[in-house]
Amino acid sequence: MAKRRKITAPSAEDLSRIEEEFRGETSNRAAGAMAPIAQVAREAADAAEPLPAGLRAEQARDKADATRLREAEAGGLLLLDLPTDAVDADVMVRDRTMLDHEELEELKRSILVHGMRLPIEVFDKGETAGQGGRFGLISGYRRLRAVRELHSQYSTPETATIRAILRDPEQLGGAMVAMVEENEIRSQLSHFERGRIAVVAAERGVYATVEEAVNNLFTTASKAKRSKIRSFALICEDLGDLLSYAEALKERDGLRLAAALRNGADRALRDALEAQPVHSAAEEWSRLESVVERYEADVKPAHARGGRPRKTPQVGWTGPDELRLSNGITIRHAQDGNDHMLRLSGRIDSELVASAMQELARLLDRPK
Repeated sequence: MAKRRKITAPSAEDLSRIEEEFRGETSNRAAGAMAPIAQVAREAADAAEPLPAGLRAEQARDKADATRLREAEAGGLLLLDLPTDAVDADVMVRDRTMLDHEELEELKRSILVHGMRLPIEVFDKGETAGQGGRFGLISGYRRLRAVRELHSQYSTPETATIRAILRDPEQLGGAMVAMVEENEIRSQLSHFERGRIAVVAAERGVYATVEEAVNNLFTTASKAKRSKIRSFALICEDLGDLLSYAEALKERDGLRLAAALRNGADRALRDALEAQPVHSAAEEWSRLESVVERYEADVKPAHARGGRPRKTPQVGWTGPDELRLSNGITIRHAQDGNDHMLRLSGRIDSELVASAMQELARLLDRPK
């Protein structure tokens, strides 16, 4: 069994001695001795040289500006000056098949005098940057063409580059949609060009069918307008390789031609075009119309079930102010002072009325 140790209280002399030793230790540390961790912290603080307040504020502004610059570039708000040879104009098929020479020359003169006021839109091609230039053209084909021609004529530093906005095609609903919208706004496409771009988009796998291409490329168009575009797309599919003056097709003629194709006239129409070369748009349509009229005559109305034969309504002008169409729609004109009014009656809906208003606006707004 362990022997118990007897604990006794310290005497007054022991307490005095312990207190003197403690005072001696604390006084020596206060005189200059420091704990190790405190000494490390002091050395680190002494080694760091704080920047002046003005320089710290300047660095904060630079950081904020860099953040805004990256956000502007990502949002397509940053203008770039790109070498014209860095832009690939053929990265995707263009919807416009013809360029008016006079309009292009007018654009070149405007750029020489005033500069290019509206930048082109491009996207970064990424891995395919080595083919035709790093940037693919979305919109601004005529502006790029004009600047390139000016550079070939004058070789000035101003014409060696072109102002551009970097876009993300997916954020624009696709590069082809952006291109179509830009041309619809800035320069009206022909009926055939609208149908052609839908066919090409379907052939290249951008959309599964021509129907889907029309619906996606022309989402803002009315139902009646999309129907017309599908008709011209049919013409492009069946006759596009033989037509020499497709862009000259008028809307009414194109719709008649599409109806004949739907009625099985494709072979006869191709034979008419292949017979011999044509030298004008009028000659080409004359050949097509002879086939179209033959197929229009072959389309007979369905037989009535019996009873008294229906009276065929008169078609054309039935009076000085009344026009009756073959589909039963009647257009009546009335005048009140300087105001003219047209009243439509028959089987019409709001979409057809909207389409008629657009066509009327196009005729009235046409330069004299």
